[in-house]
Amino acid sequence: MSADPADAAEPARHVLILGGTTEARRLAEALAGDPSYRVTTSLAGRVSAPVLPPGEVRIGGFGGVTGLAGWIVAHDVTHVVDATHPFAERMSFHASEAQAFTGVPLLALRRPGWSPGPGDDWHFADSLAGASVRLPELGGRAFLTTGRMGLHTFAHLADTWFLVRSVDPPDAPVPPRLEVLLARGPFTLDGERELLARHRIDVLVTKDSGGSATAPKLTAAREAGIPVLVVRRPPVPEGVAEAECPQAALEWLAGAPG
Repeated sequence: MSADPADAAEPARHVLILGGTTEARRLAEALAGDPSYRVTTSLAGRVSAPVLPPGEVRIGGFGGVTGLAGWIVAHDVTHVVDATHPFAERMSFHASEAQAFTGVPLLALRRPGWSPGPGDDWHFADSLAGASVRLPELGGRAFLTTGRMGLHTFAHLADTWFLVRSVDPPDAPVPPRLEVLLARGPFTLDGERELLARHRIDVLVTKDSGGSATAPKLTAAREAGIPVLVVRRPPVPEGVAEAECPQAALEWLAGAPG
């Protein structure tokens, strides 16, 4: 009796996407339509109402490196794509260490960072703490777009007025002179121009997140002659393969063992 061809078919590759970015969602959308892949996206759960991608979704931490490695093994994950925010440094290093434990191929999906152009007045810091030191010399009314999680780093700056934009309200401690704007990108250039003018912003603080969704603020700052304080992104862990876009990640998956 001949075997059923379906019985001999290879099982679908199980891709774990460490998500939270537009690139992660787009990769999940591409994989969800391919029967040769099973896709699970893991979200940290720091946003109260995240935009959920297609496929399976889990929300919450893994419990460190050992927890992540155990989940990978227990769920027969064949490939891991770290598509977290470029500043999610701890998760990226956990993924790298979990790769060392499990041997499962790992890719870091990172959109390119921003670069200053003609007319830009950019200043750089290596961390939020470094940015808090430099900020008072650049302006007194700051548009702070570094997210709510690191806002405590600026809480001691009593003389600076802050406009903070985030998806969810920030937790204390926060700067004493603060206005919070709850919003989710993408943002328009006209909207950013109006925001800077209405609040009389004289310095913009941002992380080098890259991408187009929040880039209009940089153009608006250049047009207004406002200095921009940019927090440099941390490096990808040494030895981890990198891709700049979902299409490149798909190509890596097609060629990766597993």
